Amino acid sequence: MTLKLKHHKNKFFILILFFFSIIINQYYGNLGAFPMDSFHFFDSGFRVLNGEAPFTDYWLVKGPLLDCIQALFFYLFGTNFQAYVLHASLINSLITIATFFVLKEFELKTTYCFIYSLLLSILAYPSSGTPFIDHHSAFFSLLAIYCLLLGIKNDKKIYLILIPILLIFAFLSKQVPAAYVAISIIIILLFQFIKTKEISNLLYFSISFFSFSLITLLIGKFLGIKFYYFLDQYIFYPQTIGSTRFENLSLSFDILERFIFIIISILPLALINLRNFFKKKDKEKNNQFYIFLIMFFYTISLILHQLLTKNQIFIFFLIPILLAFSHISLEKSKIKNKKIITFVLIFLCIFATYKYHLRYNEGRKFHELQNVNFELAVQGSKISKNLKGLNWITPQFKNNPEEEINIINNISHILKKDKRNKMLITNYPFFSVILDENFFSPSRVYTGDGTTHPIKNNKYAKTYKIFIDNLIKKNNIEVIYVTNVVDDNINLKYLNFDYIDSYKNCFKKISIIEELVMYNLKSCN
Repeated sequence: MTLKLKHHKNKFFILILFFFSIIINQYYGNLGAFPMDSFHFFDSGFRVLNGEAPFTDYWLVKGPLLDCIQALFFYLFGTNFQAYVLHASLINSLITIATFFVLKEFELKTTYCFIYSLLLSILAYPSSGTPFIDHHSAFFSLLAIYCLLLGIKNDKKIYLILIPILLIFAFLSKQVPAAYVAISIIIILLFQFIKTKEISNLLYFSISFFSFSLITLLIGKFLGIKFYYFLDQYIFYPQTIGSTRFENLSLSFDILERFIFIIISILPLALINLRNFFKKKDKEKNNQFYIFLIMFFYTISLILHQLLTKNQIFIFFLIPILLAFSHISLEKSKIKNKKIITFVLIFLCIFATYKYHLRYNEGRKFHELQNVNFELAVQGSKISKNLKGLNWITPQFKNNPEEEINIINNISHILKKDKRNKMLITNYPFFSVILDENFFSPSRVYTGDGTTHPIKNNKYAKTYKIFIDNLIKKNNIEVIYVTNVVDDNINLKYLNFDYIDSYKNCFKKISIIEELVMYNLKSCN
């Protein structure tokens, strides 16, 4: 009877976690927008759905997997914003439930597993709400970490087979932090191999990695992706960005302030395991210490990633995970006052979750919406029925979202009226969906720092121009439209990246409205 009650209790908790993790992300995913980031995979998912291929039909520096997953969501649920947010919500649910099962596997009490997993669901994807490359890469990497933990604990080969698959998913979401996590996992597996001499572990891992890599390459070939396009855009070009960031990386006490709760959360895990390492024997102490090393390397990987990207911090979801494993280590150790320490761990987790929930979920800081009055938001359906449910307000027009909507609708009207083959350069990557038309944009979005496409003086700038030339010829483009909506960081100069200026004799410039410029293509000699 007791086992039956426990089984029902588990199912009840899982059901709550499933629905809560989806609902909370759906809510915050619909609260405001930073168009360039919030819609990053909106049009590109639509393009993949309609037969276009990443790397071949648009320049891609990061996240081809997200485009493909989003295409599947659009196919299943329709091309609308709710299907877009659902993509992120289900990943949030996946991570939440996986965490619950892993904590259960490490024999933490069910109620505690539920509390830590619930708090994780608040800090995981809702900070963005919409699909984002950093989140996907970190979360697929986390699933790989979970498989490594379970593989070491249970000695089951299936986990060694899953690890490379999940790491490839993470890498195809974003190269880092996936690469850092992969390196740390390989180091730990090598240490374990040296200790156990079980060559089968490395064999299963290697066979899985090479097999799935081959399958991925075959899928890419089927989609029409040329391998050298993938190498140029996804491997070699990003190195021209990343190398300068490593050179400019500076470590200071500011790091302690920014990541203080993450550091505090890993301290109990470190102290308990270091203490146990010198007291317990053989397999038990080694397995416990492996848990600490794995979580330590994963944490360092994500912190390093945040320092190099200099984006808004999104890794506070580490706090419930680290405190949960600290709790597990506490339960397995012979330490006095366990109940008091347990209370402190849970209180700390609730307090930190509440703190960052207010800042990143309620305040929408990740999408630069922290100074926005959401009561001024208007319905996204005023732009298109495809955006129904979205409470539209952006940082650029935080005091008058209606003005921005009028600008977008004017642009939409002009684009819809023009029946020619068009290319659109914009940081509002949703026009293809709302107008049900392909605009053959050479990149998803456009920044001035080279993170989305090569800019002037980069050694790949010429390659990018050739890429655009080929797109124009391939799709018989007759006109290029460039949006010039007011933005503190993005302007027309960055959006056309000197491409049009380099071929002035090929274009005739016409300013239609203040926010939209048209370039009619002429014959070039």
